[in-house]
Amino acid sequence: MTDREPPKRRVPRPARPDRRPRADRGERLSHDPDRAPRTDRQDRADRLSHSDRGPRPDRAERPDRPDRTDRSGRKSRADRADRGDRADRDRDERQERTDRTDRADQARADQARADRAGRPDRGDRAVRVGRPARRSGTGGSAVRPPRRPGSARPGVGRRSARPPHGPKPLRLGSPRPRLRMISVAMTLVMLAFVVRLLQVQAVDAGEYSAKAEANRYLTRVVAADRGGITDRSGVALATSVDAYDITADPMMFTPDETKLPDAPAQAAALLAPILDQDTAELTRKLSTPETRYVVLARRQTPQVWNQIKDLRTTLGDKAGADRLAGDKDAVNILGGVFQEPTSKRVYPNGDLAAGLLGWVNADGKGGGGIEQQLDKRLAGRDGEVTYAQAGGRQVPTAGGTETPALPGSDIELTIDRDIQWAAQNAIAEQVKKSKADRGYVIVQDTRTGEILAMANAPGFDPGDLSRAGSASLGNAALQDAFEPGSTAKVMSMAAVLEENAATPSTKVTVPNRLHRGDRLFQDDIDHPTWYLTLNGVLAKSSNIGTILATGQLGKTQPEANRVLHAYLRKFGIGSPTGLDFPGETPGILAQPGKWSTSQQYTIPFGQGVSINAMQAASVYSTIANGGVRVEPTLVRGSRGPDDRFTPAPKPKETRVVSDRTARTLSRMLESVVDDEAGTGSKARIPGYRVAGKTGTANRVDPVSGKYRGYTSSFAGFAPVDKPRITVYCAIQNATKGSYFGGQICGPVHKEVMQFALKSLQVPPTGTAPARLPVTFTP
Repeated sequence: MTDREPPKRRVPRPARPDRRPRADRGERLSHDPDRAPRTDRQDRADRLSHSDRGPRPDRAERPDRPDRTDRSGRKSRADRADRGDRADRDRDERQERTDRTDRADQARADQARADRAGRPDRGDRAVRVGRPARRSGTGGSAVRPPRRPGSARPGVGRRSARPPHGPKPLRLGSPRPRLRMISVAMTLVMLAFVVRLLQVQAVDAGEYSAKAEANRYLTRVVAADRGGITDRSGVALATSVDAYDITADPMMFTPDETKLPDAPAQAAALLAPILDQDTAELTRKLSTPETRYVVLARRQTPQVWNQIKDLRTTLGDKAGADRLAGDKDAVNILGGVFQEPTSKRVYPNGDLAAGLLGWVNADGKGGGGIEQQLDKRLAGRDGEVTYAQAGGRQVPTAGGTETPALPGSDIELTIDRDIQWAAQNAIAEQVKKSKADRGYVIVQDTRTGEILAMANAPGFDPGDLSRAGSASLGNAALQDAFEPGSTAKVMSMAAVLEENAATPSTKVTVPNRLHRGDRLFQDDIDHPTWYLTLNGVLAKSSNIGTILATGQLGKTQPEANRVLHAYLRKFGIGSPTGLDFPGETPGILAQPGKWSTSQQYTIPFGQGVSINAMQAASVYSTIANGGVRVEPTLVRGSRGPDDRFTPAPKPKETRVVSDRTARTLSRMLESVVDDEAGTGSKARIPGYRVAGKTGTANRVDPVSGKYRGYTSSFAGFAPVDKPRITVYCAIQNATKGSYFGGQICGPVHKEVMQFALKSLQVPPTGTAPARLPVTFTP
């Protein structure tokens, strides 16, 4: 080897240290103020030169990094990490460019200010603004040696100088004010929503909840089953059967719902023949859209509802077929007609005991008779059911409450249906035959006071009041007040006997006329002077003889009046009977001090005093019961929903006359029927001993208030020696044939008494009648 120089050994370039912080890089890449700003081309060249340097330290693979092709899925995580590193580097480069631009602008601004101030150019004295010196490993700072003139960083070019003054770039307005306005507006809107929300859910929550519940939940009354009314044997006299109230929703008949201008009229035309109602009235009910509920007809039979339901179903099927064919406006014209289950009161025996039973009005309340008197016990207690609804239909899963209805109690009367039928037929036939205004018959058990029959004629059908006349409604046997006539003489004779003023054989001379006070009295027929016993006075029903007998009750006439008044009150005259029946009259009995001159002589034979038929029957039952008055009763007891029978309270008993007086008076009354001279021979019953008394009194017309016509009556009981049945009959204003009580009421009494004795299986006693003397020979 000669002059040849040994080859130079290439020294490997030391590895690039780790990345320095962004601030350091920014300072290192910044330029001195004197330096011309870098151009975009130089920046791109600079980036290219950096890319030629090889991989950066942070891009080198780490020894401990797992293989990106690992089957466990680590490749995806490595890719994501690599993409994150690239994003960081891009962000750092953008930050470096921004820092360089800012520093160059600041340098130009400083240079401009210096030029304006007339300062010399700093030239090389300018301090380069750049990255601070590297820190030594010991924490101290070392001054970086100045770069040689003409040297440059590899891959980094110098920017070309730009003139200090140039056109300013166009900048867009800041979006922050608009964003602030939008934010404020949205805040106000949200605030309004929040305030309203607080009002609905906190302040007025209860009120809105109540309104919602009220609109969502419906409450329907569940009608209680009305109790039945039976006779003493359990035979139904009044009962309830299933029925329907036909209702409608007028809103479903409006033009908006039906698309028809005359939907109410069309529906009414279809319903009128079925409900038997006026078409105009139904149209009016269906044309009231301000309500959602109207009742078209109450208590209709299931057959009526079935007709409506079938017709509605047919129309609904037709409307559905029309809609499928393309007619979108097709509707069911009866779609708004509904039903509500209820009950209807029926009376299986028609008009039997109608005046006693009464009726039930359209509201389901008792309108008269027992139905009205015992309405609370019969009606029970209605229940109610509350349920959720949507679109008019019940929502089964939404829950609800139900209060069950309590059925009414069944009432058992003392009436015997068979005896009632016999009494009603007998009085109805006689009233029709005599062309009388009305008549009534009462049958009573003398021992217990129970009423076995109470019949009125004419009657009515409580199930069809449309055909009943106003005069026939009610119970005339308890509501009519009339002068009893001679049937009241039994009370006068009881007072005379009880006060020991006379005996049945006491002789009474009866003239044809008797002058008392300002009046001249006479009997019902002209007769010569009669020589009668006290028994004969009763048997021949002498008014004059009764006046003479009762005059013995006191030393003076006023005293006698007071005694007689006391006995009349004991027999129940002028007082309620104790039945507490709706519309019952207590009769009229003035105080003895107010009796007029004529009344003090007419009251002993049944004029000037008013009673009802039940009071008259009770008088004779008192005599038959040994002088003890038992308050009449109509109800034996009741049977509640638990099927337990509760008997009625025991009636009140009052001693009126002694048993001796009652037995004596019974034999005297037997003479009225049994003796040929008596006026009640038409009431005789073969094999039975019958006691009775006829009565014929002037009748006060209820319309004019004046005397017009007569009240004919007959009262009696049998058997005489062992009384069981009392029958009272009265007929008002008979206009055809006889008007005497013995002639027109005697046969009715016989017919009813005979039927009752056989029905109750009362045998004849077999004893002979007393046959008390009627007359005497002077």
